[in-house]
Amino acid sequence: MPVIGLAVALSSNTLWAFKDYVPPRPENANTFPSKDAHPNEKVTAALDVYNTAPKDQIFITPYVQEGILPVLLIVTNDGDQPISVKDMHAELVTATRAKLEALDTDDVFRRVAHIQGDSAGPTRVGPIAISGNKNKKAQKQYEEIMAAHFAAEAVEPHTTRSGFLFFDIADVKQPVAGAHLYLTEVRDASGNDLLYFDIPVIPSNAADAGPH
Repeated sequence: MPVIGLAVALSSNTLWAFKDYVPPRPENANTFPSKDAHPNEKVTAALDVYNTAPKDQIFITPYVQEGILPVLLIVTNDGDQPISVKDMHAELVTATRAKLEALDTDDVFRRVAHIQGDSAGPTRVGPIAISGNKNKKAQKQYEEIMAAHFAAEAVEPHTTRSGFLFFDIADVKQPVAGAHLYLTEVRDASGNDLLYFDIPVIPSNAADAGPH
């Protein structure tokens, strides 16, 4: 019996060490229910919320439990010229009018690795110093965040780019149901702003999560 108990403990504590993040296969944005298509500009932006099982099991980190909402952003360019998303601004506006800006990767990592301020530890994970016995897990969490986040600077003609945006939903009431994701500063090949994207989180997209 003690051997079984030890095996269970080791399994729960080291599961993350044997799991690698595999990104969702990038499908055309027009195939998603939560989307905003701009036919004249031939660009469609869509989202998919990863806040419930089984979708959120692609991650090693339970982001929602840490107060962070992962939102997969998909941008499809069906035009003949590239578009720039380098300076794109993403804001999630909830049904209760809370306005949430996408977190940068360092802020996501500090939250999930439970790092408060600057550490005096000798080990660095990315740009952040950490200490204690969680270095290996923190390294894997950091690698996952960097691999998962939306990092595209451009979307080439007839191409789809995707990646995750992360939003702080700690203490936010009804963060998903009735929310809208707004994208601005998406630009065409000449540097002109496209019309902003307003992507609704519709009921068929994801279950609600977080405080009510």
